[in-house]
Amino acid sequence: MALGSLDLDGAFRAGMDALVVPEHIDAVGGIDAAAGVELFESQAAGRHLDLAARRLGAARQGFYSIGSSGHEGNAAVAAALRVDDPALLHYRSAAFFVQRCKQIPGLDPVRDVLLGVVAAAADPISGGRHKVFGSAAASILPQTSTIASHLPRAVGLAFALDRAAKQGISCRWPGDAVVVCSFGDASANHSTAVGAINAALHAAHQGVPMPLVLVCEDNGLGISVPTAPDWIERAYGPRPGLTYLAADGCDLPDVLGAAEDAVHLARTWRVPVFLHLRTVRLGGHAGSDVESAYRGPADIAADLARDPLLGTARYLIAAGVAEAGDLLERYERISAHVRQTADEVVHEARLDSAAAVLAPLAPTHPVAIRDDVARTGPASQTSAAPRMTLAQAINHTLAELLTKDPDVLVFGEDVGRKGGVYGVTKGLRKRFGVRRVFDTLLDEQSVLGTALGTGAAGFIPIPEIQYLAYVHNAADQIRGEAATLQFFSNGQYRNPMVVRIAGLAYQKGFGGHFHNDNSLAALRDIPGVVVAVPARADDAAAMLRTCVSAARVDGRVCVFVEPIALYHTRDLHVGDEAWLASPTTDHVPIGTARVYGDGTDLTIVTFGNGVPMSLRTANRLAGEGIHARVLDLRWLTPLPTTDLLHHAEATGRVLVADETRRSGGVSESVFAALVDAGYRGVLARVTSADSFIPLGPAADTVLLGESAIEAAARRIVSSS
Repeated sequence: MALGSLDLDGAFRAGMDALVVPEHIDAVGGIDAAAGVELFESQAAGRHLDLAARRLGAARQGFYSIGSSGHEGNAAVAAALRVDDPALLHYRSAAFFVQRCKQIPGLDPVRDVLLGVVAAAADPISGGRHKVFGSAAASILPQTSTIASHLPRAVGLAFALDRAAKQGISCRWPGDAVVVCSFGDASANHSTAVGAINAALHAAHQGVPMPLVLVCEDNGLGISVPTAPDWIERAYGPRPGLTYLAADGCDLPDVLGAAEDAVHLARTWRVPVFLHLRTVRLGGHAGSDVESAYRGPADIAADLARDPLLGTARYLIAAGVAEAGDLLERYERISAHVRQTADEVVHEARLDSAAAVLAPLAPTHPVAIRDDVARTGPASQTSAAPRMTLAQAINHTLAELLTKDPDVLVFGEDVGRKGGVYGVTKGLRKRFGVRRVFDTLLDEQSVLGTALGTGAAGFIPIPEIQYLAYVHNAADQIRGEAATLQFFSNGQYRNPMVVRIAGLAYQKGFGGHFHNDNSLAALRDIPGVVVAVPARADDAAAMLRTCVSAARVDGRVCVFVEPIALYHTRDLHVGDEAWLASPTTDHVPIGTARVYGDGTDLTIVTFGNGVPMSLRTANRLAGEGIHARVLDLRWLTPLPTTDLLHHAEATGRVLVADETRRSGGVSESVFAALVDAGYRGVLARVTSADSFIPLGPAADTVLLGESAIEAAARRIVSSS
């Protein structure tokens, strides 16, 4: 039968009554009497937190939570580490959490976990937004339950620690810290884990410090799917450059000894170490899981016989550290404390308004951002900067940001030696060195993981994703990790970054779908993420500065989409060089648009490649007596709704020229924003087709063109 909360509690008590203790053994593994009993109490607290969570869930007073029973050996991993070693934990880490937090004065890990279980606003890590193991004081970064998604961040953080110390960057962790990252055997098979571990080994192979302890807690199951007993060892044991250590996760001295060895190796040699703990899973995957539906009674009983609490009790009794009665008394005292605390926390207030829920999601201090932009401008500017293309302006601005602030890092695929596929970062590596501007693996997940880790360590990372279509390979690193950290830590942790992406369509002589992608929907619906699309050099410089300052001041995650087809554009009309501009050090507030002209007949709303197309269209329309203004949105998230409504009402006619797709494109949000704001004028749109972009001239058949904009503009004006 499946083990409910009472079954597991009763099974432990029955196991203690029937405990067969070997003859006296010497205490080994560095566990003295006090430490051994302390670890048992942490394990027992983890167990009772599981039982309490299930009781609260059954009574509809608590919410979904995944149990840690059977994994309590990870308390010894916590004991092997320092409290200032950052930890990114598996969701079965209650005992680790208890053991770590007990070492911090003023923390109450039992209450803290239970506040999360009942989604109380007083939960000290998430503020009632999610049940996570996290603590700013205990250096535990909260993780969502997305499988293996935290491993790239752990690799990035291990990469950042030594770098921050050597570059004098203010970091919340010391330079000799070790990053610990725990995950399950099923997670070890996820492409995210495989890629992250590969990235760690690749870095270490090149001599880059990588103080990382990877803890695989192998209970042999991924919900209901078995993991082959020898798979983890075969998959990770022979990996060159990865020290593999193994221990019985149900044997406390064995875990502690292996964990101490792993931490020592990682801290001393700054290398990645893989610690494989063979554990059991007691009580099913989660509170709602009935494991008897897919596991036989013999398998369940075999796991129960390996209960790590019984194993620790057997060891402590055999070593003469404690007696069975004493351990049962401690177990019962902890049970009573957890029950009492659970009875108390159910009365705590929960988040009761959208404003309260959203408070840490997207902090914004526009005045402070403006001041930071001014601070990061050139120290002196004796003459106006020359007029540049968009690509040159971005290069120029990156150089000024790198010059002004040592916390800025620029990295990605080909950005260093080559200077980027389009030359946007050309010369920066030579000028600022490989510690500030560097190439990464050709793996978007690792690029973004490096940004997540370096951002958490105090840097302002500016990673580059080579093409917009490629970001989808690793979108969860933005959606599930970057965008959620401030939300699920109530603002106590942050991962500032500005993700540069070469994107959108209209490249000539090159492309196809993967180099000419016009889909922004997957980025625009991520809560709290800023999406910027500059169309010209001066805006690109100013908006990039604003994004970097928003990252530094508010910890914001910004996506800076650079229209590839406009990178080297010089002309608006043939030969006029009107699309060149001097890069400015001005501040462009997030969510403000730019208007061209003051025509009263029509407002053309657009962005990116649509801006020069719409301006050329407006010029031709003016020759026919139709006077249009062109509004460049610039910021696609959040939309500049105030400017949008003002210019829409100024003409009473709006045409949205949207180069993204008709379904899921930007125009849908523009329409919604205007209607929601009360606009009642004429509203129309022209878009690209709902199609992938083909190679060659066929692309013109599915992409928005000037002829479509012009025809729609005439139609609107003549019919209204």
